[in-house]
Amino acid sequence: MDCSPKRRRPSSATGALEPSIASSRDSRPSIGTGRRGGPTPPGRHPSFRPGGTRTPERRRDGPPDDRPRRRRCPVAAGHAVREPVTVLDLRSIRAKFPALARIGEDGKPPVLADAPGGSQVPDAVIEAVAGHYRRGMSNTHGVFATSEETDDVISEARCAAADLTGADPGEIVFGPNATTLLFHLSRSFSKTLEPGDEVVVTRLDHDANVRPWILAAADAGATVRWVDVREDDVTIDIGSFRAALSPRTKLVAFTLASNAVGTIPPAADLVAIAKDVGAVVAVDAVHLAQHRLPDVHGLGADILVCSPYKFFGPHLGILAARRRLLEMWTPYKLIPASDGTPERWETGTQNHEGLAGLVAAVEYLAGIAGAAGTSRRARLAASYDAIAAHEKTLADRFLEGIATLPGVRLWGISDRVRLDERTPTFAIRVEDEHPAQTAKRLASQGIFVWDGDYYAREIMVRLGLFESGGAVRIGFCHYHTGGEVDRVLQALADLS
Repeated sequence: MDCSPKRRRPSSATGALEPSIASSRDSRPSIGTGRRGGPTPPGRHPSFRPGGTRTPERRRDGPPDDRPRRRRCPVAAGHAVREPVTVLDLRSIRAKFPALARIGEDGKPPVLADAPGGSQVPDAVIEAVAGHYRRGMSNTHGVFATSEETDDVISEARCAAADLTGADPGEIVFGPNATTLLFHLSRSFSKTLEPGDEVVVTRLDHDANVRPWILAAADAGATVRWVDVREDDVTIDIGSFRAALSPRTKLVAFTLASNAVGTIPPAADLVAIAKDVGAVVAVDAVHLAQHRLPDVHGLGADILVCSPYKFFGPHLGILAARRRLLEMWTPYKLIPASDGTPERWETGTQNHEGLAGLVAAVEYLAGIAGAAGTSRRARLAASYDAIAAHEKTLADRFLEGIATLPGVRLWGISDRVRLDERTPTFAIRVEDEHPAQTAKRLASQGIFVWDGDYYAREIMVRLGLFESGGAVRIGFCHYHTGGEVDRVLQALADLS
């Protein structure tokens, strides 16, 4: 697929022109192991006691270098941070998000700490979606201007999604959401299974990367094997992972970051183990993509899904899958629909205005660090380095504060030296209070958070939280400030 710049096209009904957004796949950043932790942020709220001196930074060894596609990658231990890292201009960033200017009934802006459930979007994305409507809407493959412009939007969106995921444009499939795409793909995968074959899923995952594979196995009479988690820090139990695999394992599915507790598994190591038995590897990057740059090829995985509405774009789903799988597996499709790859995997008319917004979202992300004169993939890497560095200060600030609050329990990694192994997403409970009540009381103070299981049903059952309402989820991303973290901590202190 050609990802070179397309012709200019009208951006509105007035006929004004805008340059189309080009993708550049000519180079990718080098991949290495990153340092844990980050600088201790100043300005702690006076009601929270500082946690003291930081433990010296450590490094973690990657998998053996003699295996193809098993080098340490950006999602293996929290996207590797290269020096120098751009410091985010939060004032400029926040000014791009109109929702962050919202004022609550108390006259203050609310803290939108529900980012794991869906991020806010910048003006550029809003304008891209509206601009597609203004230019005139037409379906694809026509011989007239508005149809040709829709074709351009789809092509540009594939290139943008490929740059974001580390795939090739011809391996990108669009759909309404990641869940639908995985059900679609798993239905075809089930036709390749036989009784006695095995599928491996984990307790850490969102159900979207669990149930489709379980149902596919059930359809074929195959066996499902489960990977457990460690209760102390809610990370994948590597021993359980190894034990679940066998020569009959056909597919292994795991998350690149937990939407419930923020855990970032050692993905490169897990892929290497799965590839030793010849399994197809399906990874869920829906939560990860808000915080770290995915790299499906660098990781060595075969299938990756993510959702733009989690990384500052519209409601869509993205599937990045190896071309050999897209060509080998047979999709359920209509006869008139394209037989080409990847189009044959896309059912019905796509969300063209959403695809225009996707391009704008990827461009927004690529511009955060201000890198110029490089490929979009390299600019994305620089931006995600800056995002990760900032989010580590937020996570560090929250973990230091939450440790001082009696009556508040945290599930997940709490060691502030291990910030590379988690996102700033936290599952908590206030003692003797239902999570829904905690969320409601926080909302009354202008703190917007989720409660429940967030479709991560298995982990809530495993931790013994499901029957009593799950947990309260507090999630930050790159547009949040340290002051907002302090507001959340103070509100929790008031509750507890």
